[in-house]
Amino acid sequence: MLRLKKKDMVMVMAGKDKGKKGEIKEMHPETGKVVVMGVNIVSKHKRTTKEKPGGIHKLEAPIHISNVQLICPKCAKPVKIKVIPAPSGDKMRACRKCGEVIL
Repeated sequence: MLRLKKKDMVMVMAGKDKGKKGEIKEMHPETGKVVVMGVNIVSKHKRTTKEKPGGIHKLEAPIHISNVQLICPKCAKPVKIKVIPAPSGDKMRACRKCGEVIL
């Protein structure tokens, strides 16, 4: 089970963008990577096509999931996540610092 989901606010904990915050834009569970808005910007050289002009485009590249941590909505700090059972039998995510359930 991946502990992060799309639209979660995360903080980058390692790499050139350490300390930056952003929202998860895409998940790649097969490779264990995520794309975070405004983080790990790279230049991509594109050829001109009928639909799009060419040139150098800036876009977000994927970073490994181990290099990001979820920001708890209640604590507003990067936290580790614990998985707790819900009364219905499902699994829920919770903050390890404050115990708040994260939806």
